[in-house]
Amino acid sequence: MARKPDADKDRLDDAARAGWLYYIAGNTQDEIAKKLGVSRQTAQRLVSQAVTERLIKVRFDHPLGRCLELADKLKLRYSLQSCEVVPADPTSISNTLGIVEVAAAEMERYLVSQHPVIVALGTGRTLRAVSEQISPMECPQHKIVSLVGNIGPDGSATVFDVASRVGDRVGAPHYPMPFPVVAATVHEKNLLITQKSLRNVMDLAAQADVSFVGIGTVDDDAALLRDGFVRPEELRAMVKAGAVGEITGWSFDSDGKLIDGLVNDRILSAPLESLASRKVIGVAMAPARFRAIRGALNGKLINGLITNELMAEQLLT
Repeated sequence: MARKPDADKDRLDDAARAGWLYYIAGNTQDEIAKKLGVSRQTAQRLVSQAVTERLIKVRFDHPLGRCLELADKLKLRYSLQSCEVVPADPTSISNTLGIVEVAAAEMERYLVSQHPVIVALGTGRTLRAVSEQISPMECPQHKIVSLVGNIGPDGSATVFDVASRVGDRVGAPHYPMPFPVVAATVHEKNLLITQKSLRNVMDLAAQADVSFVGIGTVDDDAALLRDGFVRPEELRAMVKAGAVGEITGWSFDSDGKLIDGLVNDRILSAPLESLASRKVIGVAMAPARFRAIRGALNGKLINGLITNELMAEQLLT
């Protein structure tokens, strides 16, 4: 076998020294540059080269490593654009621990952009918790849009109007949907969707650069039932039709297909299919929402996910 030229051997020796100093001895790149008598840029290049030439094998010995591995597997399994998995605390009874902070950080990555972006938001307890984690800032160039109505069954403003909360927090114009989540009748829905104000919000939602949505259950503890948007007999009919979850009121089955008829005929939220070609991030981790999350993933109703490691493991088995 032909020997490498001396220059090539010296280059690998320098990379090996730099790699040892950085990964084993714990030197900074500035310290490595000084010890090797090179510029900081050269030291950085040598450290990188030590890895690419497989002179250094890095072992990630930290609990977060498992989360990163699970996130990569979920992205591959469900063809996700993005996935964040947070560590789970087995002693906690919280349904949002860790994921609301990560979701807030992800939302802020869009909000700090100097270029105008449209952020669309669902509703619910999880997203409300996310809104409380958003750092105050001034973003008049952006638009915050609601994907779902902000009027409760009794005509009162819902406490889960997340878009208005985020808009106020970041100083951005926000576009609420001043309608109920579910119309009383199909005829009422047909009248309401002709309103110009609703059409404007729907058009903005369809143009959103990113949407953040919660993923709810369709069972005895469903938010739609608990908050009075559907009656018990309507919920039972949805379950009988195969519904396992809902996003912004739209119910779907285990394959992620929207349920035909029933309550879906009266939903006034932005159509899920209009969001499919853009970034839609689901934020959920509660064990009871497993079937709903899996259905949303199976049906490509979301293409991004923020969850915890216990849910991630369930979704992969």
